Amino acid sequence: MRVDRFLSNLPRFNRKQVRLLLVARRVRVDGIAISDPHHEVREFSRVECDDEVLQEGRPARYFMLHKPMGCVSATVDPQHPTVLDLIDEPDKQDLHIAGRLDFNTSGLMLITNDGQWSRRLTQPQTKLPKIYYVETEQDIGLEYIKKFREGFYFAFENLTTLPAELTLLGPRRARLSIVEGRYHQVKRMFGFFNNKVLRLHRESMGPLRLDSDLAPGSYRALTLEEVARM
Repeated sequence: MRVDRFLSNLPRFNRKQVRLLLVARRVRVDGIAISDPHHEVREFSRVECDDEVLQEGRPARYFMLHKPMGCVSATVDPQHPTVLDLIDEPDKQDLHIAGRLDFNTSGLMLITNDGQWSRRLTQPQTKLPKIYYVETEQDIGLEYIKKFREGFYFAFENLTTLPAELTLLGPRRARLSIVEGRYHQVKRMFGFFNNKVLRLHRESMGPLRLDSDLAPGSYRALTLEEVARM
């Protein structure tokens, strides 16, 4: 949100007062005096006017989790363990998932309290590539590669999936790169060939790969460089 709008939304300031405060550089965002009305104020920003704190701000948090199978991509579930049950952090009720995985799908999950960051990662126009390791019940033929590049028509959504890259690793093993995340998308793609997916594991999202040192169910904080790269 722009700083002028942030201030105008407070009941104590009108638009004229906001302009005067900014011109006089009496407003500070994260310790920096601000005169530009377009300067961004985020939920994590500390905003002060003179010596008064208007918004305390809070630290943004970003985690990489190795999601195990049999775990729900949700914050609360009455029947099954959730990915947030695996997180041991203060105020974890403020955290949410950036890109879900199915109950029996394992691999990389991102968890944060930064809604703007997670929306950028998951909105369709971002087209963030996600890479999966896949094992199937039956052999994967060369004809799969062409079909994955062409796309699959999903009648329920009335759409054709975007081109995906399938690399064969063995008779019943493959690596798949997709830029969408539709409901059970990978399983439905292989279902076109009546081939059941037995194992599905997300290895990476964009430039971020699952840390090989993370055992299933464990997690770590992202580095500042990793957050920026995403």
